[in-house]
Amino acid sequence: MTMKRFTACLLSAGLLLASVAPVCAKPVAVASKAAKVDINSASPGELEALPGIGKAYTKAIVANRPYTSIRQLVSRKVLPQGVYDKVKDRMIAKHL
Repeated sequence: MTMKRFTACLLSAGLLLASVAPVCAKPVAVASKAAKVDINSASPGELEALPGIGKAYTKAIVANRPYTSIRQLVSRKVLPQGVYDKVKDRMIAKHL
């Protein structure tokens, strides 16, 4: 069997695409994880996009600005430890 015919057989079975796609495709999630939300300047929509952060937590985060560290979200009792643990890797506190 020639390589061309073998490739055609794999394509028709959908096997070639399934085996090549994971190697060639760049994961989209990696890019979104790299972008961190600045809790000192983020809009309410940006804050609410974080897992576990809804309107009430967003309002509390904005009301307690500015922050020198994201850890202040817990020490100031803005977020409970469990919610903080879910989002801490996706936030920063840039100094104003």
